[in-house]
Amino acid sequence: MNGFAVKLLFIAAVCGGCCRQSAATVTPAKFSGPPWFVDVTRESGLDFVHEVGTVRLDHYFMPHLLGSGVAVFDFDNDGKLDIYLVQNGGPKSQATNRLFRQGRDGRFTDVSKGSGLDIVGHGMGVAIGDVNNDGWPDVLVTEYCGIRLFLNNGNGTFREVTAAAGLENPLWATSASFVDYDRDGWLDLVVTNYVDYDPTRKCSRSEGNRPDFCNPNNFAGTVTRLYRNLGRAGASDGKSVRFEDVTLKAGLGLVAGPGLGVVCADFDGDHWPDILVANDAQPNRLWINQRDGTFKEEAALRGIAYNALGQMQGNMGIGLGDVNGDGLFDILVTHLSEETHSLWQQGPRGFFQDRTARAGFVNTQWRGTGFGIVMEDFDHDGALDIAVVNGRVSQSLNSEPASADSFWVPYAERNQMFANDGMGRFQDISLKNEPFCGTAAVWRGLACGDLNDDGGLDLVATAVAGPARIFHNVAPQRGNWLLVRLIDPALGGRDAYGAEITVQADSKRWKRWLNPGSSYLSSNDARTHFGLGSFERVDRIEVLWPDGKEEVFAGRFANQAIVLRKGSGRN
Repeated sequence: MNGFAVKLLFIAAVCGGCCRQSAATVTPAKFSGPPWFVDVTRESGLDFVHEVGTVRLDHYFMPHLLGSGVAVFDFDNDGKLDIYLVQNGGPKSQATNRLFRQGRDGRFTDVSKGSGLDIVGHGMGVAIGDVNNDGWPDVLVTEYCGIRLFLNNGNGTFREVTAAAGLENPLWATSASFVDYDRDGWLDLVVTNYVDYDPTRKCSRSEGNRPDFCNPNNFAGTVTRLYRNLGRAGASDGKSVRFEDVTLKAGLGLVAGPGLGVVCADFDGDHWPDILVANDAQPNRLWINQRDGTFKEEAALRGIAYNALGQMQGNMGIGLGDVNGDGLFDILVTHLSEETHSLWQQGPRGFFQDRTARAGFVNTQWRGTGFGIVMEDFDHDGALDIAVVNGRVSQSLNSEPASADSFWVPYAERNQMFANDGMGRFQDISLKNEPFCGTAAVWRGLACGDLNDDGGLDLVATAVAGPARIFHNVAPQRGNWLLVRLIDPALGGRDAYGAEITVQADSKRWKRWLNPGSSYLSSNDARTHFGLGSFERVDRIEVLWPDGKEEVFAGRFANQAIVLRKGSGRN
């Protein structure tokens, strides 16, 4: 049997029967509080452990290494955030993806069985969006070998409509995001794909020829795919939707790459959403919307393809937010331990500069291979802070070969947390946050949302072959806050993905961009959060809706969650 046939048989086994670190060697840290987050996993009732399953670990099967993500969303519209967690055990595994419903007491109950979301496979990521405009959030799961779309029935269950919706992606799908790129009122879908992986190929570290996971550069990259939502046309039940694969037509098929992270937002200021893809060990790609159904790749032109030295890095997760308060969003991309997490600040509009060193990300307490990232105002002082989860993709240089019962130990790392001084410079506060930063693991997914309705954003993190964890925000002396949901009644009351929202108090202004699909393999709470510092009220709220229309809403008192409906403000 030739090598090509062997490869096909192996792929059939893992897909149809269906990336590189040890406890990184770091100096023992002395943690001193008070921390900003505490681990409440046990008391919250979340008992999820990630499985890597049916392919033997000593095969160094790369999909195991990249982990799986998490979604924080209100699947039953009861006003309480729920959690969906993805497994990577393979199609023969007994470990299913799991849906946890939050009760009024704040505890989570496993409601997976019979939900329709209790599926098995080599699961990677999850994206949330109301694709049929019925007011109920739907679920897209990405996998090694495909994607799967589940429509929310509105009764606590979901039904798979992947084939009926025309969605086909026989590639290694990683992060995904919903975006209305043509502004027709229907959420379209962007799916990043990783490499054209050959699971029969064996790789090793250069020193000692020790077996290890392959480097992505051993394989060709694949294209990010774009699917246009055609709405309910042709659907017999009046609730389903159809998608068209417009990857080639839109221009995204022109350039391949090992995509891991994706975020959709208006990068050039024309009020049409663009697409940024983080490519592992390749240049990032920024697809600029031409407003005619096509995109042009302009990452290098706009300064965000490479770092300040013109180097390609191990780009993983993406965070988006205005770190210096100038009204323009900035981008942070997580990288390898041997590199640094990179911050690109925007300015002038549509162009970016690598400000990693100036922002304080070079001399940190320790380094890690970052994946999931959240950029939010954890202490409510009005400036965005940063949390990053880490885990190596190759064994550390002086680690011992892993035994069967400690395979993942040489890949484990600690997380990091950074506080913003309000001017876009960050202080490493990891040593003050032992609950979040003190435990080494092969961390991957990270999502945020106000789980306990106290105004502070909480975190949910996933780890390869380890438990998912909930971290409640207990930052001391938190300031005031506002949590805003934007919905469009004309679109079934769904969240207005792609909207921009500005809150003003006195002469101070804060701007946020609405799309929960960011970080790595994960989806955040769709509501928009503002830390307000000492301001007890905001004077006005400005909304730029996804279709380009603008509205102004009256001021509100702080420390509440509000809903703004399109058409109820003033032009």
